[in-house]
Amino acid sequence: MPSPLLPRSTPAAAGVSSTAIAALLDRLEARSVECHSLMIVYRGQVVAEGWWAPYSAERPHLLYSLTKSFTAIAVGLAISDGLLSLDDRVVDVLPDHVPDDVSDQGRRVTVHHLLSMTAGHGVDSLEQAWQLEPGDLVKGFLRLPFAEPEGTRHTYDNSTTFLLARMVERVTGRDLPGFLDERLFGPMGIDHAEWDRVASGVAFGFHGLHLTTEAIAAFGELLLRGGVWRHRQLVPREWVELATSRHVDTVPLPGWSQNPDFLCGYGYQFWMSRHGYHGHGSFGQYCVVVPEHDLVVAITGAVDPTDALPGLVWECLLPGLNDPASAQNDEILAERLRQLSFDVVPGSADPGRSVKATLDASPEGSALPAGITVAVEPAEGSWVVRLGAALEVAVGHQEWRESSPLGRPVVASGAWQGDTFIADLFVITTPHRVRLVLDSAAGTAVATWNVVPLTGPNLELHVRAPLMTRPDVA
Repeated sequence: MPSPLLPRSTPAAAGVSSTAIAALLDRLEARSVECHSLMIVYRGQVVAEGWWAPYSAERPHLLYSLTKSFTAIAVGLAISDGLLSLDDRVVDVLPDHVPDDVSDQGRRVTVHHLLSMTAGHGVDSLEQAWQLEPGDLVKGFLRLPFAEPEGTRHTYDNSTTFLLARMVERVTGRDLPGFLDERLFGPMGIDHAEWDRVASGVAFGFHGLHLTTEAIAAFGELLLRGGVWRHRQLVPREWVELATSRHVDTVPLPGWSQNPDFLCGYGYQFWMSRHGYHGHGSFGQYCVVVPEHDLVVAITGAVDPTDALPGLVWECLLPGLNDPASAQNDEILAERLRQLSFDVVPGSADPGRSVKATLDASPEGSALPAGITVAVEPAEGSWVVRLGAALEVAVGHQEWRESSPLGRPVVASGAWQGDTFIADLFVITTPHRVRLVLDSAAGTAVATWNVVPLTGPNLELHVRAPLMTRPDVA
């Protein structure tokens, strides 16, 4: 096992009420908030940590847009090296991506506008920009008309972070993953960062980073300590303060729940909160930093409803700081955290039974194309499930079985319930899983996502490593 990134303590020893942490778990459960991991760091020490099996401590987890906060740190490092400035314009740093008909406003867009998402587009430009220029998102971004003057209004816009990643790469001569490995992850002892990429091979920048929960929490601690890690100044304090300060008002976003912690303003790829600030990724990936309480909370999951966090942290956890409970309560909490788990699929093994069916893709959120053959075959007290020609997944009975059919691990359990075979297939380094339901009597099967990945519904795409795609993220 690799060395831990952060020291450990019990809640009572650190000055935290374990009953407050238990209350947070209670509220998450009562609100049906699906978490995959939780780590609470108080005064620099991990006081509570848990993973809902089959998720586990050593697994990296897809961060979605929490990736943006790491890209912002890469920008700050390039600026501190004298290679980039907040006033540098896109058209000057990436001149080979400038369309011939670029507007005057497009010529004025700077690093500051991209970081604060105030370039002036009225809506997230990603989908339209890629439709305009399928092979060049930078050019597509600059070709789109602007709805507001630059610097005046925040619009959550994934393309801005893609442009920042390309600018960092241009001025440093390094790809974004390599640059962050050298300057951030390596010195911190994080050796497992994985990146999804667009079809050309470059990292998204706005999405696609996979890290363990402890690495997310360590990133929060780095920010909380002003860019210092183990007595070494990895990121300039001035940049951390600038990036995590409010630069622009935020407004309710189309299709987003009315979460008050997203209406407190925006920094440089960080959201301001009612307490401190946070990085956020779709479906509940959080790095919450609360300097006034010396607190960091890292969460991964497939959160629904999305308005529950980080509000439940304020309601349950903050009142328990500086109010320690007994050591006995600590052990009760520790045992509860050790037992966190999704349920395996109930039912019988029915050894020797095999079946084939045809996939029905009509249900919403189908993970596989219509008409493919789904086969379930027994194998040493469990099953091999074949999904079309390309995917072969191991499925355990009353346990989790792991396989990597196309490079990315899938962890699964299943069972027979009468004439129906049911299996849950966790794409375990992401928030996503597929439920397979096969009706042997009807000869049909359906396979649906818990939440459809933003990079498309095809399961085969998401079990390849690395994932390479051009997403349509609205």
